[in-house]
Amino acid sequence: MSKRPHRPTWKQRIPGGRDGRRMLVISLIDKTGTGLWATAMALYFTYVSHLGLAQVGLLIAISGGAGLVGTPLAGRLADRFPITRLLVGAQLLRAAGLLALLTTDNYALLVLYSAIGTLPDRATNVLTKLFAARVAGPERARYQAMYRTTANLGWTFGGLGAAAALAVATATAFQLLLIGNAVSYVLMAALTLRCAEPPAPARAVADSTTGARTDKPATPWRDRTFLLFTATEAALFLDDSILQVALPLWIVHATDAPVGLAPLLLVMNSVLVVLFQVPMSRFGTTTESARRLLAPLAGLFALGTLALAASALGGRTLAVVALVVAALALTFAELVHTTASWELSLSLAPDAAQGAYLGVHGLAAATQRFAGPLLLTAVISTGPLAWTLLGAGLVTTCAAQHRLVRRRTREQSLSVPTVTVSEH
Repeated sequence: MSKRPHRPTWKQRIPGGRDGRRMLVISLIDKTGTGLWATAMALYFTYVSHLGLAQVGLLIAISGGAGLVGTPLAGRLADRFPITRLLVGAQLLRAAGLLALLTTDNYALLVLYSAIGTLPDRATNVLTKLFAARVAGPERARYQAMYRTTANLGWTFGGLGAAAALAVATATAFQLLLIGNAVSYVLMAALTLRCAEPPAPARAVADSTTGARTDKPATPWRDRTFLLFTATEAALFLDDSILQVALPLWIVHATDAPVGLAPLLLVMNSVLVVLFQVPMSRFGTTTESARRLLAPLAGLFALGTLALAASALGGRTLAVVALVVAALALTFAELVHTTASWELSLSLAPDAAQGAYLGVHGLAAATQRFAGPLLLTAVISTGPLAWTLLGAGLVTTCAAQHRLVRRRTREQSLSVPTVTVSEH
């Protein structure tokens, strides 16, 4: 009698063992708490701190600028100190920055405390990405997809909780959302303390000419190819601002579609990411396979932006159909780009300076969050033609990144293999 093939349990299917599973739980808690606060942040400053619209906008812009510092700083520190301890420190600093907002209505202090909270928030993104790379090893693409899936579930749960609180719309409700997010950070810190430190890449690097070991680490700030790659990434991350910021504004100001379509399209986006992010990960497990994804990514960006332009041509039916097509195309662009970006940013970084390189790469998403809404507001003001021009620019950017990665991988294949020393 033949034996049935052994099927791994759900625990065994998660890379990274117990600590990998624990970090996924931390991700769920993180984004649930963040979803509670992010939805109500602007309203908190309006109704609790009594700030004007311009003051709120400036505060968010300044704190976003502070977040730009957090990504390279976290990457640099991660090459020198235990990553779990850095994560604990960042999570506690996020909680402290939030709770400090409850102590004052002074505008300067509110700006300062917001910046203090945003810096470690951006740093945490880099640190968790490094943790995933180290704990999952060869299965890092699958693990990162699982991480992003749990993050999207957390955002959904947090958003639903915030919607319930916002229905009350009292100062106490806004304060409870803030406190709930701060508590989530403290809980995350406690869980992170229970994680073992994942093995880090060897710190010694090899001279590219002689192969001799040297203690001088590579620096991304002198790596022209990687800096250009990061610049293209900032443009390709625009799908986030298009879906979250531009799409609702475009529906209201340029189309005949019902306003209620906007939240439905965002829900569709979240559901599709949860369903397809993990299956998509198998297409980006190597540098070459991730590079090949840039071609369909260009096509999805072209389809999405052309559909947005078509949605303004007139008529409710055309507008609704075109907007659904645009949201679908841009959602799958998000899925494809996330898969490619995750693998390429790691494979293009030297092992000995992985933290520093990923910290610089983190500037791409942070820059997009800061500048993307400004760019897209200009696109909306210009009209449908601007969407086609933006689409052409994104297609060109995909082609440029494809060429950069191909050139870099050729250089790596011709270089002398790095001599490493185990840290165990």
